[in-house]
Amino acid sequence: MIQDFLNYLRHELYRSDHTVEAYERDLRQFAAFFCADPAATFNPEEVTTPHIRRWLSILADQGLSPASLRRKTQSLRAFFRFLCRRKLIPSNPASAVVLAKLPKPLPDFVRDADMERILEPLPADAPLTALRDHLILHLLYATGLRRSELLSLTDLSISHLQIRVLGKGRKERVIPIAPQLASEIATWQTLRDQTWPNLPEPRPIIATMHGAMSAPNLEITIKRLLRTEKAGRKSPHTLRHTFATAMLNGGADLNSVRAILGHASLATTQIYTHLQTSDLKRAYTAAHPRAAGKSGSESEEKN
Repeated sequence: MIQDFLNYLRHELYRSDHTVEAYERDLRQFAAFFCADPAATFNPEEVTTPHIRRWLSILADQGLSPASLRRKTQSLRAFFRFLCRRKLIPSNPASAVVLAKLPKPLPDFVRDADMERILEPLPADAPLTALRDHLILHLLYATGLRRSELLSLTDLSISHLQIRVLGKGRKERVIPIAPQLASEIATWQTLRDQTWPNLPEPRPIIATMHGAMSAPNLEITIKRLLRTEKAGRKSPHTLRHTFATAMLNGGADLNSVRAILGHASLATTQIYTHLQTSDLKRAYTAAHPRAAGKSGSESEEKN
């Protein structure tokens, strides 16, 4: 039954390989817990809510984070909901399990001034891979693409100062790009084709000599390029956060940013308004004489 569910995720809901693998890990782990005897067959009909709560409690005692506990609960909910819809079980035993509460940290991002410094033009004789890596940063910062969206870009998806992106759930959206970025893409394509003429069609924009760059290599590249910046978790998503923050700080409305990012809900985009508020609070606390308990006389003494 687990395999049927994974096939459903992959072929009917078009979930990414990364997402399907995460579901599989969670479900196999729960099945191993439920079947104390390794030789026994996992029967979802026998699972009850107390079984799931006991499993999650053990994982919590082992130090598993609230985020991971929450994801595992959601994996079980989705699996048993699938079985209910197929009328293979009468009810969903995971539906009554309360999701672990998450802290609400603000997303990491890179300051505009730092990004402009990183994106200074490279010399004409820069190595091919350096030109590609510069384009990676420029694309992510200028468009807010997800990692998978960036790696799936091909020559066919870019034209007329627009990028056509196939996002989550195979939903297509069009993102405008500036002439400067379009020119960098065109220059890179020419150099790429001269150096690696045998790349398969359609040719990936973010390419290596063997084809499209892998997701792990992209992560390593981003961490290396941003290693001196003050962002907590250096990743392609850091630049997605950076894009959204820059757009809102520049006066873009939430709906426009939501559409470019491909968020299904406006609530997801609103976290970046909280980020702006956090910046304002820090500036206020640092500058105003009454903000941090400083008296007016103390402020005058400093001036």
